[in-house]
Amino acid sequence: MARDRAADAARLRQALAGNPQDAAAWHNLAAAEGDLGHLAESEAAAHRAIGQGIAAPETRLVLARALLGQGKLDEAERAFEAALELRAGYPEAHLDLAQLRWMRTGDGVAALARLAAALQAAPAEPGLHLVRSIALEYMNRPAEAASAAEAGLGHAPRDLQLLRQAAHGHAELGNVPRALALARQAAMLAPQDPGTQITLCEALLAAGAARDAEALAARLAAAQPLDQHAVALRATAWRLLGDARYGELHDYPTFVASRKIAAPAGWASLEAFLEMLRAELEGLHCFRSHPFQQSVRGGSQLMLHPELLARPALRALFEAIGATAKPWLAQVGSGAGPFRSRNTADYSVTGAWSVRLASGGFHSDHVHPRGWLSGVFYVDVPPEVSAATGSSRPGWLRLGHPGIRTQPELPADCYVKPESGVLVLFPAYMWHGVEPFSSARARLTLAFDALPA
Repeated sequence: MARDRAADAARLRQALAGNPQDAAAWHNLAAAEGDLGHLAESEAAAHRAIGQGIAAPETRLVLARALLGQGKLDEAERAFEAALELRAGYPEAHLDLAQLRWMRTGDGVAALARLAAALQAAPAEPGLHLVRSIALEYMNRPAEAASAAEAGLGHAPRDLQLLRQAAHGHAELGNVPRALALARQAAMLAPQDPGTQITLCEALLAAGAARDAEALAARLAAAQPLDQHAVALRATAWRLLGDARYGELHDYPTFVASRKIAAPAGWASLEAFLEMLRAELEGLHCFRSHPFQQSVRGGSQLMLHPELLARPALRALFEAIGATAKPWLAQVGSGAGPFRSRNTADYSVTGAWSVRLASGGFHSDHVHPRGWLSGVFYVDVPPEVSAATGSSRPGWLRLGHPGIRTQPELPADCYVKPESGVLVLFPAYMWHGVEPFSSARARLTLAFDALPA
């Protein structure tokens, strides 16, 4: 996708050199640069499109996202508002604006105020009900989230996104019969859609129908062999069935590495580097609360776009990570299975982010569907976390606990103790989360996804 978007951007720039008055081309360039993480370029192109009179709300949304990624929060809010002035029922703009206000304030009422007004004006708009349900889910209001999705289905009973959202919500609440009924309805409406099939597979696992879930997950994995979510669902079914193949995929001594990195070149010690890195990341984290549709709870998340990754400390960190990760990948070697079969002992980072967890914070269990190798680097670990022993594991990384309801419930079967300066690597198909902890000091990490190079 990055190669395609880079080609799009190059083609658009060439076209604009001959016709700089083409407002639509400036919009398309802004979108392409945004997809590539070139946020300053995206902002500039969006301003050119708007300056030439383009009235599309999509252009304001592209601009708002570019501003948000650069930390220009007030300007981003105004741009989201401008998009909504042009299209009052624009679901994507409502979702992004509600998320931004939530992350800035942690105030659910303020975050949802504009959406509430839009729903009052257009109560039959299914996209607005979906946005409200998503927002409420990540504000830790699960019953209201499920009700919001059901309200949307009252107006649009065949809407696939609402069916999936409602099924997920009811499963989390323990209302498994309703979740299964909704998931089956979605799957009947769109039998070739992988998303609806994943929702049905999760509902089957919640209902204890592990054999049916395994058969469905096998079909999903055959159709989408690189989808790590499908791999995780099939492995979960194997674990419920006592199938030895689960253990082959979750050979933790082989597939999980915990290594302290060497001090990057130019720093006298790892401790000195970590102190600089901590200060830099702390200065970049600007939110009070977690984003929507991510695993973070009780903390903030900072996306690391290319401009940030080019900073000396971050560039040095990823060089040190490569010096640690590549020998480990060579040691793991090639072979069968979703990880070894793609292993070239080299990789390309496809996304990176930093998480600052406050006291009481944690990560819900999840996988990275589009990844292959996942990594987390511990920048600063609170003393209460690093001093924990025995069965007390506050702030530890846990592996193997599904992020969906299963019958019976499956506990984590591997824990990794965090330590400042340590890199942990594991396959992207492994369920992983973080135990809650209490401390006056934040838990600061940097994580990334990578694909084979």
